[in-house]
Amino acid sequence: MKKNILFFAGLLLLLACNSSTKQGKSFSVSDIVNENYNSLGGEVISKDILYQNSIASTYENLKEGDTISVAFSSTVNDVCKAKGCWMKVALGNNKETMVKFKDYGFFVPKDIEKDTVIVQGKAFVSEMSVEDQRHFASDAGKSEEEIAAITTPKKTYSFIADGVLIKN
Repeated sequence: MKKNILFFAGLLLLLACNSSTKQGKSFSVSDIVNENYNSLGGEVISKDILYQNSIASTYENLKEGDTISVAFSSTVNDVCKAKGCWMKVALGNNKETMVKFKDYGFFVPKDIEKDTVIVQGKAFVSEMSVEDQRHFASDAGKSEEEIAAITTPKKTYSFIADGVLIKN
């Protein structure tokens, strides 16, 4: 409760200092002060938060090994059914990013598929091994046939979140 009060006090301070609007490619944390979000992990304090289409183009411009600090808003496609230790978030055009949580310091609820989230952290591009793909498919409750069909590594868009806001 005390964390939520401090969070909203910080948001109000940002609102007083920032007059940006929700139009365009990004918006600020101050724009969401009146919306109801649950906060997990560290505070989301990024000045600008990208929309789904803007983060997609950001990922397309990254090469393997590149990292960028960013915050963005999108929809949750999938969540780890074992304990909420990862989520897949939509990027548009049938692409998504695998979001994990910094130092496994927090987890998300297992029932937030289709919910809107704002994540803040580091975006990067990597290659996911067959073993890791199969592990995540198992966590997601995929069938044995679906898991066995995974046979090649794939380029993935990844994200390590410092903080997450989940819209109620």
